[in-house]
Amino acid sequence: MSLTPISTLLLSLLFIFLHQSAVATSPLSANSDQLSAYDILQSYNFPVGLLPKGITQYDIDRETGQFHAYLDGTCSFSLEGSYQLKYKSKISGYISENKLTSLTGVSVKVLFLWLNIVEVTRNGDDIDFSVGIASASFAIDNFYECPQCGCGLDCVSGQVVDYPQRLKTPNHVSLSLSIVFTKFNVAR
Repeated sequence: MSLTPISTLLLSLLFIFLHQSAVATSPLSANSDQLSAYDILQSYNFPVGLLPKGITQYDIDRETGQFHAYLDGTCSFSLEGSYQLKYKSKISGYISENKLTSLTGVSVKVLFLWLNIVEVTRNGDDIDFSVGIASASFAIDNFYECPQCGCGLDCVSGQVVDYPQRLKTPNHVSLSLSIVFTKFNVAR
């Protein structure tokens, strides 16, 4: 059976239509000419400085908000000598307007413990970070610049430089603990 020119044209159009439909419904990926991971953050009303420099790839499902961002390796740095942050090579979660939830791959050192940052919320000009039992709120202008692995915001050619303190202290810190009391019946 040979195809007529009209059949060939119809099959070609069908193939193009199916290909375009598959591309339109697939998750976004940084492999083609499209927005960077930092542009995606801004499209959801977040500043670029929530991610360190060096995101090599990302994917996002615009319908569910599920995303993954990738670095070449783990990334850690200190901000103003007081906040130590660590990013794994894969950062995942769900993004929606002004909210990052179910976040994995980002942790902060509090005293001597590394705690996972599980949620980030924008409230007006503040960014709230939650580690589950505690949260801290910072002014958004602290996050207009992306930190760099190894040196954070105090970098000159990747080397740590001692600048006056730039990261402002938290606007608000809260701690919520749930304590469950159990009543014990003791036999007499």
